[in-house]
Amino acid sequence: MNTDHRRHSAAAERNQAPILAELLRLMPAQGLMLEIASGTGQHAAHFAPALPGWQWQPSDGDPDSRASISAWCQHLPQVLTPLHVDVMAPVWSGVPGSVDAIFCANMLHIAPWGVCPALMQGAARHLSPQGLLILYGPYLIDGVQTAPGNLAFDIDLQSRNPAWGLRRLADVLEQAQTVGLHLQERLAMPANNQLLVLRR
Repeated sequence: MNTDHRRHSAAAERNQAPILAELLRLMPAQGLMLEIASGTGQHAAHFAPALPGWQWQPSDGDPDSRASISAWCQHLPQVLTPLHVDVMAPVWSGVPGSVDAIFCANMLHIAPWGVCPALMQGAARHLSPQGLLILYGPYLIDGVQTAPGNLAFDIDLQSRNPAWGLRRLADVLEQAQTVGLHLQERLAMPANNQLLVLRR
């Protein structure tokens, strides 16, 4: 009996269409995309066919997630074998020296804060000169009232792990600036999420 290793994320299913619409606008015709914390693999499976000029390099630190990514993307030749990437490591083993874009969705709030500066440092090491770092997720934005759903989500995250929680956008951008990455666009997305586009 064949075992289906595909995991399902309702959030990934909901947000993949609006994220793809922005990727189609932002991305040049071809390149190499590194996805950090690919999770179930649904994003890679949805985005890669719509960006035929791009090779998609998924990654995740969890072996079950990598099995799910492989299952979702097994028939997509432009999706490469998922890598085991420890974002906190000083060297991202197996990652090409230069990539044209890095995409990371819904990671920073379900990881210790130290993952944020580590992500920025890794992006600065691997992004090509014109490369983009694209982040998706909920953030706390100074001067903007946080949606009740996001406040409840933040409380829930911290109850599960005190090191987790929604991140203040200004703090995330400060970490980016320390490695020479700067905000090019901030786009409001459905369900009180944001898409951040950063470049050198």
